[in-house]
Amino acid sequence: MHAYIVPPLDRILAALAGILAKAEAHCETRKIDPQVLLTFRLYPDMFPFTRQVQLTCDFAARAAARLAEPKSFPDTETTFAELQARITAARGYIATFPASAHEAAATRLVTIKMRGQDVTMPGIDYLTLYAMPQVYFHATTAYNILRNNGVEIGKRDFMGAA
Repeated sequence: MHAYIVPPLDRILAALAGILAKAEAHCETRKIDPQVLLTFRLYPDMFPFTRQVQLTCDFAARAAARLAEPKSFPDTETTFAELQARITAARGYIATFPASAHEAAATRLVTIKMRGQDVTMPGIDYLTLYAMPQVYFHATTAYNILRNNGVEIGKRDFMGAA
């Protein structure tokens, strides 16, 4: 299970860090106030860019943790530098889990709140049906916000390919 948890989560967080760096450079080059991108929403009922990055980090860190041991990160970031620090912290946290921490994680029961209700599922279902889709949804939405605002990023950036 460790191979299905840590490497893909680290890769998407690394790609997100690269995308943020390009977004910050985009703002500097084009003299755009960073708050324009940091607070942008794709649609009025969706979270802004900053929250998308926070949630990507949270779901990634919690996926690794709930299948081993949990940790929480406060949601206080408002700048590119603070979001980069959050991604670095989430990646660092995920990297602390040795493979042994995820032994038997596939069958370990995980309980989360969904719509105010406790939902319990085996670790493999939690990872594949809940946590990973959440990570990719929020990372994709963050990417789409930047792309929609003219940041020159592409699929290779999202995929974490050099």
